[in-house]
Parts: sequence; structure tokens; C-alpha cells
Amino acid sequence: MIIVPVKENENLDRALKRFKRKFEKTGVIKELRGRQAFRSPSERKREQKIKAVYIQQLRDEKENA
Repeated sequence: MIIVPVKENENLDRALKRFKRKFEKTGVIKELRGRQAFRSPSERKREQKIKAVYIQQLRDEKENA
């Protein structure tokens, strides 16, 4: 459960924005979208490997620059 304490004299829109940010960080929506269609374990592993290679390339590029 997400709790966002509203400070005194704080704008309600600002508190709502903090709530949305906390909710986004939990990853609920991302997980729901991922579960809409079945993906086999091998497909998930393949996507993870591709993502890992991409991130490693970015790190190497940053290191060499």
C-alpha cells in the first residue's frame, strides 16, 4: 500500500504527483502489460540477454569516451 503524507499548506496536485511517481516506481502497470500475452521462458531469457548486451555496450562506450 502506498502512503503519501500530505504536508500542511501543500497543494493537492503536488501530493498527487508524488503519489503517481511512487506508483510508477512499483512497476505494477509494467508487470500487467507484460502479462497480457504469454511469453515463453526462452523468449524472456533472449530479451534479457539482448538488453544486457545493449547496456554493456553503452557502458563500454562511456568508459572509452
